[in-house]
Amino acid sequence: KFLILGVASVWDRRKGLDYFSELAKRLPSDCCIILVGLSKNQKNNLPANIIGLTRTDSVRQLAELYSTADVFVNPTLEDNYPTTNLEAMSCGTPVVTFQTGGSVESVDAKTGCIAKRGDLDDLLEKILLVKANGKSLYTKACRDKAVAEFNRADKYQQYIDLYQSILTRGLQ
Repeated sequence: KFLILGVASVWDRRKGLDYFSELAKRLPSDCCIILVGLSKNQKNNLPANIIGLTRTDSVRQLAELYSTADVFVNPTLEDNYPTTNLEAMSCGTPVVTFQTGGSVESVDAKTGCIAKRGDLDDLLEKILLVKANGKSLYTKACRDKAVAEFNRADKYQQYIDLYQSILTRGLQ
Protein backbone atom coordinates (compact mmCIF):
# COMPACT_ATOMS: atom_id res chain seq x y z
CA LYS A 1 0.00 0.00 0.00
CA PHE A 2 0.96 3.62 -0.58
CA LEU A 3 0.97 5.10 2.94
CA ILE A 4 -0.26 8.65 3.47
CA LEU A 5 0.48 10.07 6.90
CA GLY A 6 -1.16 12.96 8.73
CA VAL A 7 -0.08 14.15 12.18
CA ALA A 8 -1.55 16.83 14.45
CA SER A 9 -1.65 17.40 18.19
CA VAL A 10 -5.34 18.26 17.83
CA TRP A 11 -7.38 17.41 14.76
CA ASP A 12 -10.07 19.86 13.74
CA ARG A 13 -11.36 21.62 10.64
CA ARG A 14 -8.44 24.07 10.72
CA LYS A 15 -5.91 21.21 10.63
CA GLY A 16 -7.66 19.54 7.71
CA LEU A 17 -9.35 16.49 9.20
CA ASP A 18 -12.30 16.88 6.81
CA TYR A 19 -9.95 16.77 3.83
CA PHE A 20 -8.65 13.36 4.90
CA SER A 21 -12.21 12.04 5.13
CA GLU A 22 -12.87 13.26 1.60
CA LEU A 23 -9.54 11.95 0.31
CA ALA A 24 -10.40 8.52 1.72
CA LYS A 25 -13.39 8.40 -0.66
CA ARG A 26 -11.35 9.38 -3.71
CA LEU A 27 -7.97 7.68 -3.34
CA PRO A 28 -7.15 4.52 -5.29
CA SER A 29 -7.62 1.27 -3.37
CA ASP A 30 -3.85 0.77 -3.04
CA CYS A 31 -3.62 3.85 -0.79
CA CYS A 32 -4.02 3.92 2.97
CA ILE A 33 -4.20 6.93 5.28
CA ILE A 34 -2.75 6.89 8.80
CA LEU A 35 -3.71 9.77 11.09
CA VAL A 36 -1.94 10.40 14.39
CA GLY A 37 -3.30 12.57 17.18
CA LEU A 38 -6.99 11.72 16.99
CA SER A 39 -9.38 11.67 19.91
CA LYS A 40 -11.10 8.35 20.68
CA ASN A 41 -14.35 9.75 19.29
CA GLN A 42 -12.64 10.81 16.04
CA LYS A 43 -11.03 7.37 15.72
CA ASN A 44 -14.42 5.68 15.98
CA ASN A 45 -15.88 7.79 13.17
CA LEU A 46 -13.22 7.28 10.50
CA PRO A 47 -13.80 5.77 7.06
CA ALA A 48 -12.56 2.19 6.67
CA ASN A 49 -9.39 3.12 4.74
CA ILE A 50 -8.10 5.48 7.45
CA ILE A 51 -6.13 4.05 10.35
CA GLY A 52 -6.49 6.31 13.36
CA LEU A 53 -4.04 6.59 16.23
CA THR A 54 -4.35 8.70 19.34
CA ARG A 55 -1.65 11.18 20.30
CA THR A 56 1.77 9.77 21.07
CA ASP A 57 4.61 11.36 23.00
CA SER A 58 7.07 8.79 21.67
CA VAL A 59 9.59 10.47 19.39
CA ARG A 60 10.74 7.04 18.24
CA GLN A 61 7.20 5.98 17.26
CA LEU A 62 6.63 9.23 15.36
CA ALA A 63 9.96 8.89 13.55
CA GLU A 64 9.06 5.33 12.55
CA LEU A 65 5.68 6.48 11.22
CA TYR A 66 7.22 9.39 9.30
CA SER A 67 9.92 7.10 7.88
CA THR A 68 7.46 4.38 6.89
CA ALA A 69 5.04 6.76 5.15
CA ASP A 70 5.36 7.38 1.43
CA VAL A 71 4.09 10.94 1.80
CA PHE A 72 3.18 13.29 4.63
CA VAL A 73 0.04 15.30 3.93
CA ASN A 74 -0.62 18.49 5.87
CA PRO A 75 -3.89 20.04 4.66
CA THR A 76 -3.77 22.82 7.23
CA LEU A 77 -5.85 25.90 6.54
CA GLU A 78 -3.78 28.10 8.86
CA ASP A 79 -0.40 27.54 10.40
CA ASN A 80 2.76 29.46 11.21
CA TYR A 81 5.63 27.10 10.47
CA PRO A 82 4.45 23.54 11.10
CA THR A 83 6.95 21.34 12.86
CA THR A 84 5.26 18.29 11.37
CA ASN A 85 6.48 19.25 7.88
CA LEU A 86 10.04 19.49 9.18
CA GLU A 87 9.75 16.21 11.08
CA ALA A 88 8.57 14.42 7.94
CA MET A 89 11.39 15.83 5.82
CA SER A 90 13.95 14.94 8.49
CA CYS A 91 12.80 11.34 8.06
CA GLY A 92 13.14 11.58 4.26
CA THR A 93 9.41 11.77 3.59
CA PRO A 94 8.07 14.28 1.05
CA VAL A 95 5.37 16.73 2.13
CA VAL A 96 2.16 17.74 0.39
CA THR A 97 0.56 20.79 1.95
CA PHE A 98 -1.78 23.64 1.17
CA GLN A 99 -0.47 27.03 0.10
CA THR A 100 -1.17 28.63 3.45
CA GLY A 101 0.75 30.46 6.14
CA GLY A 102 4.23 29.22 6.92
CA SER A 103 3.47 25.73 5.69
CA VAL A 104 4.85 26.53 2.23
CA GLU A 105 8.12 27.99 3.53
CA SER A 106 9.57 24.56 4.28
CA VAL A 107 8.46 22.74 1.11
CA ASP A 108 9.81 23.11 -2.42
CA ALA A 109 9.59 21.04 -5.61
CA LYS A 110 12.44 18.79 -4.45
CA THR A 111 10.86 18.04 -1.06
CA GLY A 112 7.18 17.70 -1.98
CA CYS A 113 4.28 19.62 -3.47
CA ILE A 114 2.11 22.60 -2.59
CA ALA A 115 -1.61 22.47 -3.41
CA LYS A 116 -3.94 25.44 -3.70
CA ARG A 117 -5.42 26.31 -0.31
CA GLY A 118 -8.63 24.38 0.30
CA ASP A 119 -8.61 22.71 -3.14
CA LEU A 120 -9.27 18.99 -2.60
CA ASP A 121 -8.80 18.17 -6.30
CA ASP A 122 -5.38 19.82 -6.33
CA LEU A 123 -4.43 18.13 -3.05
CA LEU A 124 -5.34 14.72 -4.49
CA GLU A 125 -3.45 15.52 -7.70
CA LYS A 126 -0.29 16.41 -5.75
CA ILE A 127 -0.51 13.24 -3.62
CA LEU A 128 -0.85 11.13 -6.76
CA LEU A 129 2.09 12.98 -8.33
CA VAL A 130 4.30 12.04 -5.36
CA LYS A 131 2.99 8.47 -5.67
CA ALA A 132 3.86 8.38 -9.37
CA ASN A 133 7.32 9.86 -8.77
CA GLY A 134 8.10 7.53 -5.88
CA LYS A 135 9.30 8.52 -2.43
CA SER A 136 12.93 7.87 -3.34
CA LEU A 137 12.92 10.85 -5.71
CA TYR A 138 12.42 13.16 -2.71
CA THR A 139 14.17 11.37 0.18
CA LYS A 140 17.70 12.74 -0.19
CA ALA A 141 16.51 16.30 -0.85
CA CYS A 142 14.22 16.16 2.18
CA ARG A 143 16.99 15.01 4.49
CA ASP A 144 19.51 17.43 2.99
CA LYS A 145 17.13 20.37 3.45
CA ALA A 146 16.36 19.37 7.03
CA VAL A 147 20.07 19.14 7.86
CA ALA A 148 21.02 22.33 6.02
CA GLU A 149 18.20 24.55 7.21
CA PHE A 150 17.20 23.15 10.56
CA ASN A 151 20.44 22.03 12.18
CA ARG A 152 20.12 22.70 15.91
CA ALA A 153 23.72 23.89 16.39
CA ASP A 154 23.46 26.30 13.44
CA LYS A 155 20.15 27.69 14.71
CA TYR A 156 21.56 28.20 18.20
CA GLN A 157 24.47 30.11 16.72
CA GLN A 158 22.14 32.25 14.61
CA TYR A 159 20.17 33.19 17.74
CA ILE A 160 23.35 34.03 19.63
CA ASP A 161 24.57 36.17 16.72
CA LEU A 162 21.20 37.95 16.56
CA TYR A 163 21.16 38.66 20.29
CA GLN A 164 24.75 39.90 20.19
CA SER A 165 23.99 42.26 17.30
CA ILE A 166 20.96 43.64 19.17
CA LEU A 167 23.06 44.14 22.32
CA THR A 168 25.83 45.83 20.33
CA ARG A 169 23.38 48.21 18.63
CA GLY A 170 21.72 48.94 21.96
CA LEU A 171 25.03 49.92 23.57
CA GLN A 172 25.97 52.40 20.85
